[in-house]
Amino acid sequence: MVDAPRTQQLRVGRLTKAHGLKGAIKLELYTDDPERRFVPGAEFSLQVPESSQWHGRHLVLRELRWYNQQPVGFFEGVDDRTAAESLAKAILWVEQSDDEAPEPDAWYDHQLVGLAVVRDGERIGQVAHVEHMPAQDLLVVKVKGREVMVPFVQAIVPEVDLDAGTVTITPPAGLFEELPEADEPADAAADAAAEAPTDPAAAPTQVADADADAPEGTHGASDTVAPDAQQPAE
Repeated sequence: MVDAPRTQQLRVGRLTKAHGLKGAIKLELYTDDPERRFVPGAEFSLQVPESSQWHGRHLVLRELRWYNQQPVGFFEGVDDRTAAESLAKAILWVEQSDDEAPEPDAWYDHQLVGLAVVRDGERIGQVAHVEHMPAQDLLVVKVKGREVMVPFVQAIVPEVDLDAGTVTITPPAGLFEELPEADEPADAAADAAAEAPTDPAAAPTQVADADADAPEGTHGASDTVAPDAQQPAE
């Protein structure tokens, strides 16, 4: 007897906001193959808060249309704008069997958990788990007893090598280490005050004279800028 192929869930999109009055909803696609995932009759499980009326329910797609290069979905049982608005920010998942060809640059959570995290050629930690947020996925990396959330985007995670068991990251400064604190503005002001001349007779008086001589209702010369001073030269 041949065992039935196991299935995994794959995140393929997110519902963003209602479109029109007849229940249509704009989508953000997380799949490189929408023609395969979003066909009439396709069924999606929903990731929504437990308090949502849609918690534990599924959506069946009636039709996917494109308006100004923006995908818009029509789903069974979502017939007006109120229903569509109640689905805003819901994440769509589909079942995918192990024997189905995977999408490029798409991985299951269980494939990512446990991978070594490499930065500048050195191992710095390990993927502890994956967080699926409305805006993007996050790799939770365990580093020296603490956890760091790394946005799972191409710019920061350029390579996932399942054969080598590694995830290569190029994080921005400050994501894994604390940045040196900049000088406080108060300190800079104190330094400037210390360097200012202490002889009142040596202090400049031009600005004060300009303000004093300015006609009532106008700014002194120190408050004005020539209109062309900030314009780039032609």
